[in-house]
Amino acid sequence: MTTPELLTIILTTAVTMGTPLLFATLGGVLSERAGVIHLGMEGIMLVSALVTFVVDLQTGSKVLALIGAMMAAGALSGLHGFVCISLRGNQIASGLALALFGTGLSGLFGDALIGSTVTSLNRIPIPGLELIPIFGSAFFNQDWLVYLSYALVAGLWFMLFHTNWGLQIRSVGEAPIVCDALGLSVAKIRYLCVIFGGMLIGLGGAYFPMVLTSFWVDDLTAGRGWIAVALVIFAFWHPGKALWGAYLFGAAIAFQLQAQVMGLKIPSYIMEMFPYLLTIVVLTVVTVRNRRAGQTFMPAALGLPFFRGDKH
Repeated sequence: MTTPELLTIILTTAVTMGTPLLFATLGGVLSERAGVIHLGMEGIMLVSALVTFVVDLQTGSKVLALIGAMMAAGALSGLHGFVCISLRGNQIASGLALALFGTGLSGLFGDALIGSTVTSLNRIPIPGLELIPIFGSAFFNQDWLVYLSYALVAGLWFMLFHTNWGLQIRSVGEAPIVCDALGLSVAKIRYLCVIFGGMLIGLGGAYFPMVLTSFWVDDLTAGRGWIAVALVIFAFWHPGKALWGAYLFGAAIAFQLQAQVMGLKIPSYIMEMFPYLLTIVVLTVVTVRNRRAGQTFMPAALGLPFFRGDKH
């Protein structure tokens, strides 16, 4: 196998493996830009994967399966929003509870699906672009959900940084008291961001049965939701940086798989740990670098509850 061929394989796998991380990270960025921490990604991804698998198995419709996944994810995120926004509960505790709830729920109902299979999405090459050496096949010979992820990155970036609605979202995440004084509904904006962010996370969960795994297994997402939580920080709450971060960790997973195929004498346990070790190392480096530079990208009001009329 030549070096260009190996690079093409790794890049293609990185994009495929990174796409569910990208969807989930974008959902986390949207939610946390409005000031609500979303640690329930793993549970939401597992439930949305379960709904996708069941609907696809029963109807054979990928569109209905995707809609079902997004609705389920939006409903769970709405519950998280109710606890954090209306009840002013602890956002970290609520997110962890949601992650555990989703994991248990998918395991409970997923046992009956073991042995069943669904069809995977076909790749749709983009004429001309797919012929670009090394990069063409990796980025422009993918399924339509990958192309949707490109559009969502661009759309979310434009919305957050070039529209009035995006300015309101970022302002609510930075200074909700000021927004309230200006007549903005902090609760409404946060609810919308949490719910729609959850629906994006649901897309990440749906990607597993629709593309990566055509049969049901317990713990289908294999902890990728937790990597997405870290990626939100790694991306500095920016959609564009989320793209590269997701593909970086997708490349780590691709390297793990390719090393096994090539028969490298590396213990399998080390290879399975590699993407998660990379998560810890990257987050440590980024945190230390930012502290030394005196920079902070985290929304100032992230994790802080707010009710209209608060003065602190």
